[in-house]
Amino acid sequence: MSRREPPAPPEPLGAPTVDAHTHLDACGCDSPETVVAAMDRASAVGVVGAVTVADDLPAARSAVQAAHWDPRVYAAVALHPTRTAAVSDDEFAEIERLAADPRVVAVGETGLDYYWDYSPPAAQQESFRWHIDLAKRLGKPLMIHDRDAHADVLRILREEGAPETVVFHCFSGDAAMARECAAAGYVLSFAGTVTFRNAEDLREAAVVPPEDLLLVETDAPFLTPHPNRGRGNEPFCLPWTVRGLAELRGAQADSLAEVTLRNARRVFGADLWTGVTSPGGPGSRSA
Repeated sequence: MSRREPPAPPEPLGAPTVDAHTHLDACGCDSPETVVAAMDRASAVGVVGAVTVADDLPAARSAVQAAHWDPRVYAAVALHPTRTAAVSDDEFAEIERLAADPRVVAVGETGLDYYWDYSPPAAQQESFRWHIDLAKRLGKPLMIHDRDAHADVLRILREEGAPETVVFHCFSGDAAMARECAAAGYVLSFAGTVTFRNAEDLREAAVVPPEDLLLVETDAPFLTPHPNRGRGNEPFCLPWTVRGLAELRGAQADSLAEVTLRNARRVFGADLWTGVTSPGGPGSRSA
């Protein structure tokens, strides 16, 4: 499948931030040169780091590789719920081995997806429970994919006992769910969907969590934010989401960028993306 052409870059942010969830491999970044080029484009507009995320075993290998190619990139690895219909012990074992890599900062994306009919709910739930246990054993955040499965995701987290840090990637719930997640201390990461004018429930949810439970992401190459919905997506597109989310919350975009950078460091590792003071400044590029 050919990738859609991305838009021209947005106006740079006045403060740095981090793309908390992207898929560099699906953006066509399959070599050191292409990963560095994508992050250079991102850094030029104030997106000084990224977490590249796996949804199957080949993508997990690629994510870890990309995280070793560019110091601005870290990885998250797991088996996406739609990939769980038939998983071997060897596949789970390799995910566990990859997740232990020091450049891997989260177990994800895992969870439940009842929109697609690729994997039965029982298999998804069994895999989700395994990933929860893995995150707790490794002491790493759990990054959740939740599509049309809110009640079961929250129930399983309660039953298994959630890891210390839980991130709902591309949060898709309403305000009531956002309040429940915030009460549990879960971090909500908002993608380009929060800029879509027809996403009324999500836009109402975006004002609920306190600022210390907020992250921003692209989920690239998917979910390109307004005003470029339908175009290709890359980490450099994140400023549109930052500005859209800030407008909804009555905040300044640069202030929100700083908050989400601070939160990303707290969630994924206090020593990550350090030395960053302004877009394009020290620490925003690889040496």
